[in-house]
Amino acid sequence: MASKHQVVIVGGGPVGVGLAVELGLRGISCLLVERRADLHQIPKGQNLTARTIEHFYFWGIVDELKAARVMPEGFPASGVTAYKNLCSEYWYAPKMREIVNPYYFQSNDRLPQYQMEKVLRAKAESLPNVEIKYGWKAESLEQDDRGVRVTIQQEDGAGSEIVEADYVVGCDGAHSTVREQIGIERKGSDFEQVMVLAVFRSKQLHEGLSHLPERSTYRAMDPDLNGYWKFFGRIDVGEGWFFHAPVPAGTTRENYDFLGLIQEAAGFEFEAEFDHLGFWDLRVSVAETYQVGRVFIAGDAAHTHPPYGGFGLNNGLEDIRNLGWKLAAKLEGWGSDALLQSYSEERHPIFVETGEDFIAGRINEDAAFFKRYSPEKNLPEFEKAWDGLASSSSWVTSYEPNYEGSSVMFGPKGGVSSAHGTHSFTARAGHHLAPQPLSSGNNIFEELGAGYTLLALDSEEQTAKAFEAAAKALAIPLNVIRDSKGGGREEYGKSLILIRPDQFVVWAADAPPKDPSAVLAKAAGG
Repeated sequence: MASKHQVVIVGGGPVGVGLAVELGLRGISCLLVERRADLHQIPKGQNLTARTIEHFYFWGIVDELKAARVMPEGFPASGVTAYKNLCSEYWYAPKMREIVNPYYFQSNDRLPQYQMEKVLRAKAESLPNVEIKYGWKAESLEQDDRGVRVTIQQEDGAGSEIVEADYVVGCDGAHSTVREQIGIERKGSDFEQVMVLAVFRSKQLHEGLSHLPERSTYRAMDPDLNGYWKFFGRIDVGEGWFFHAPVPAGTTRENYDFLGLIQEAAGFEFEAEFDHLGFWDLRVSVAETYQVGRVFIAGDAAHTHPPYGGFGLNNGLEDIRNLGWKLAAKLEGWGSDALLQSYSEERHPIFVETGEDFIAGRINEDAAFFKRYSPEKNLPEFEKAWDGLASSSSWVTSYEPNYEGSSVMFGPKGGVSSAHGTHSFTARAGHHLAPQPLSSGNNIFEELGAGYTLLALDSEEQTAKAFEAAAKALAIPLNVIRDSKGGGREEYGKSLILIRPDQFVVWAADAPPKDPSAVLAKAAGG
């Protein structure tokens, strides 16, 4: 007889485990199936945005995450960009994601992905309604209008089982079995370029960069590389490094001088001991949809791209924060199929633009810059243009994913869901809520509920009661925060704000709605 769960999650990387935590905390029964019993010790996915750290706050493990740091607390998470190599006289070290930290309840941070995964796994394993099968993989699945049946097998072939679920989520990476089983195609930009990932240890490299300000990453931009990066990232302070760079097609571990490559990028000779060499293809691929019937995909199963800017892991975790509460809402009986469909509707356009505009677009812009400007061709012109790059932070400040076009939001007329936006403390439907102190002295993020939250001024007590009555009638979880004027909440610019479980604003107004039930029903996909 097949075992039964409400949700089966295929793939136990950080995205899959994060979804198990999200669902487990919401009381949903789920099974997590993961090939690996042990964690990879490759330090990918280090750059965690302020928004990602918010997820860990709501999962109750932000302190554990910070305790798992390898870098010293307060060490700058931003980077240096240099012309040709890191000994060039032309370099700049701008502020990066820390610029937008005030718009989030947590600050951005850095730590190796395997450290973050340890924290997530420990939390998932502590939840009684989360079952984990390490050393298992999904072989096939079939679905109908009643549920999904998944055939899983032990990695060593010793055992096989059939598990049943109301829903399945594939978080099983770029070569997703789940995605292939439900026939979702992917498309995007392919640069037809092989890249190397080298993990190594070198105290001499750390010492040799003392002429530059202390930073976590170092990017060497060679005009001969068509906008591709030679990129150093710190694993710790003093010895551990990872490095990405383009290499010729056909490069293997045996036929290429990798020490020479990293020395060329640094601009000086140093000794290094390599721990890992691997290769990946420079391309952006995005699934055409993130849902087919009762089956969903998230993270790398839905979108893959070069590890530029830390967009992959952070977007994967945002995927499952978006999907998790919607699955719970449907399984609890107050969310609709339309609410579930809004997951793909909201998340898909975000990563199409993230991949093409903020990743592929940045590569193309860098290539065009170095084709146009050169100190050898025209030094004054190059220096002026280089200073312009040094003073620009547009790729950070303009990256503000929002769901203005969502069918379950009260966004502006003609609004579209987009990765492009502006950060603001004003409460805007479809946008992430910025943190603000309440008149009580608490930050609003400390009082948000697990369901919807209505923030209402004291003068709106009648409206607050009407929302409470409507929520009770619709069986929609609603927490009301009654706040008087004062503190910082005037920055929101609205006296009534309805906030989703993932901290995005659904509706904001200064006047009561004609029908609070209609507002809540739309928010739940009704």
